[in-house]
Amino acid sequence: MKQFIEFVPVALFAAVFFYSRDIYLSTTVLMVAIAAQAALEYLTTRRIEKKTQIIFWISMLFGGATLLFRNELFIQWKPSIINWLFAGSLLASQFFGKENLLKRMLGAQLRLPDPVWQRLNLGWSLGFFIAGALNLVVAFNFSLEFWVSYKLIGGFAITLSYIVLTLVYLSSGGYLQEPQTESVDKPTTDLKP
Repeated sequence: MKQFIEFVPVALFAAVFFYSRDIYLSTTVLMVAIAAQAALEYLTTRRIEKKTQIIFWISMLFGGATLLFRNELFIQWKPSIINWLFAGSLLASQFFGKENLLKRMLGAQLRLPDPVWQRLNLGWSLGFFIAGALNLVVAFNFSLEFWVSYKLIGGFAITLSYIVLTLVYLSSGGYLQEPQTESVDKPTTDLKP
């Protein structure tokens, strides 16, 4: 459900853009939707996750600059900045933290050796970096309409592909198997002479 709620602002942004062809109106809708998403998260959990806070503040800053300066380049940079902040956070946690960020977030659900957590953390960091770079390639080399379509579909597709790659990696290493439970030998009641 949370993933659906996170997707709603981008879907609204794209829908308003393709209906109105007005990047400024769609940017306003995006900002309102992200603010509503943060408010809903607070109302339901009494807290706002750091990820949501980062997305909120970057969206307000770059969306506000788009509206203030009437320049769509600011909103086009927003996905790259967010992706690169996530990549930087993962890298910083790997090299400067006691435990990498991915392990802190998913360690309760997955029991993996530390080297595997480190590889996953580095892989996801690389994925966020690539996603940010691809966003700029599309923003600067294609039409605004194509970029909005990419923002709607491309971001989701990249995330889905990284999830699949992660699952394939964990499965091929045998890390997704259920832990073996030791069977206790039952004493036999057969008494043979």
